[in-house]
Amino acid sequence: MTTSDEVKKAPAKDPWDLPDVSGLVVGVLGGTGDQGRGLAYRLAKAGQRVIVGSRAAERAHTAAEELGLGVEGADNAECARRSDIVIVAVPWEGHAATLEALREELAGKLVIDCVNPLGFDKQGAYALKPAEGSAAQQAAALLPESRVTAAFHHLSAVLLSDPDVAEIDTDVMVLGDKRADTDLVQALAGRIPGMRGVYAGRLRNAHQVESLVANLISANRRYKAHAGLRVTDV
Repeated sequence: MTTSDEVKKAPAKDPWDLPDVSGLVVGVLGGTGDQGRGLAYRLAKAGQRVIVGSRAAERAHTAAEELGLGVEGADNAECARRSDIVIVAVPWEGHAATLEALREELAGKLVIDCVNPLGFDKQGAYALKPAEGSAAQQAAALLPESRVTAAFHHLSAVLLSDPDVAEIDTDVMVLGDKRADTDLVQALAGRIPGMRGVYAGRLRNAHQVESLVANLISANRRYKAHAGLRVTDV
């Protein structure tokens, strides 16, 4: 009979022991927009195989040719079907409709939502709160057969797309309900020089991460900067 003293606990998993994602295909829905295009460029430059998606295949092909680096273009449905990981970088206004139309193609996929629900008025940017709680939670509700995570919210599209910027000095807050999925997203973020993925909680905490972009926009306007985030002591 084994006593409690003889039972040894398994060593805790090193949170920085992340999987190899270099062989995975990454699709970027909204890959012809500023944010999606910038992410596609950085990931492809890091050696990732990337497909940019758009509602119009012709626009996606044009964007892919301009990006080079082996990037391919396709309509959103084909992009979703051919990718292992799919980044959702579409405008908030088209978020729900885009995902509803791709529910079948995204089934079983790891989906990374980086959409920020924002409004703008004379006082600047302000956060919107979707009925589901956040854009990421809306995605999870619309894609019950997908593995939805949230990340890449706080990145400057200007810096991402600038070939003269060698490293993106920022952390990426990664949220999700399954560690295996958030580990993959952290590893993907870490493929981009200067960038680090940091686990930041379950998907229910996505609203405040999405909302923080409004504060960063205000800081950028005041200081004429492209502000990002760093998490200290981890």
